[in-house]
Amino acid sequence: MLLRGCLGAREERGLKDYVRDVRAIVDQSDGQSEEMFNTLSQPGRGVSDVERENSLKGLRAQADQLVERTRDLDVPDELKPSHGYLVESLEFRRDGIGKIVDILPTALSGRERNQGAQRLADQMGFFLTSDVIFAARVRPSLDTVLREQEVISEVQLPESRFLPDRAWLIPEQVSKLLRGGGGKDASSDRSGKEAAPGLHGNGLGTVSLGGQALTDGGSATVRLGDDLSFSVQVINQGENDENDVPVKITIGKGAKAIEVDDNIDQIAKGQTETLEIPLTDEPPTGQSVPITIDVEAVPGEDKTENNKQSYSAIFTR
Repeated sequence: MLLRGCLGAREERGLKDYVRDVRAIVDQSDGQSEEMFNTLSQPGRGVSDVERENSLKGLRAQADQLVERTRDLDVPDELKPSHGYLVESLEFRRDGIGKIVDILPTALSGRERNQGAQRLADQMGFFLTSDVIFAARVRPSLDTVLREQEVISEVQLPESRFLPDRAWLIPEQVSKLLRGGGGKDASSDRSGKEAAPGLHGNGLGTVSLGGQALTDGGSATVRLGDDLSFSVQVINQGENDENDVPVKITIGKGAKAIEVDDNIDQIAKGQTETLEIPLTDEPPTGQSVPITIDVEAVPGEDKTENNKQSYSAIFTR
């Protein structure tokens, strides 16, 4: 009886130690998630794109070390199936970070930015899969074994989620998030923000494409080439500084229309800011193509007549 009691106490201690180790590991993994998505969604602030990429490369190495550390854990026999799923979940996270590192330069580039955002959104599925495995396989298995051994009340089951927001699965939202804009939910709440007292309003200034000025009622001829960009002036005509001002450009019409957008981080009252927006896809050539530029209204802006303008251009090779 004494021997059985000692064995039972050792098994109980082994279960508790394992759960404690798993909690420490998933806490570290969740910390990697926070650092990665903060790095992706907070451009600027004195940090270059190269520094962002290098930061993610460091996270990839850390994630790989975490997988190896998990494999080396002393695993109670009852929890070996669950442990296999835990390793698999962490492998998906490591591999996902590696994919993000490989794709990020394209997603941050000019002409290929939209394609890069699409690929980046696709790879976010690695993190969603890891979360599903953890929630559906790892945690329930731990719960079952700990209840059977009657130690569930003496430990805290680990929880973990790597993908913070499903907006990262949507290419259009990924493109905005990479530039520091909000995700789907954040952008939908924009109109509900409380405006500061005083007049608010932005106006569209001069617009050019590839150095060719676009004018209302005119038709510019634009030669297609690498790094072709719109240059859009936005004028703050209100009494307040404005932050996070979206500018959307539509080239063409219907299902085949090309849409590009970007945000101006801040425009001081009375000042003009110029936004460079790359043309990421190739429009049809040899015909007049409609172009619409829209500066989205900011909170408190009532008059938007001068926020939107239509142009046309003929693209050549």
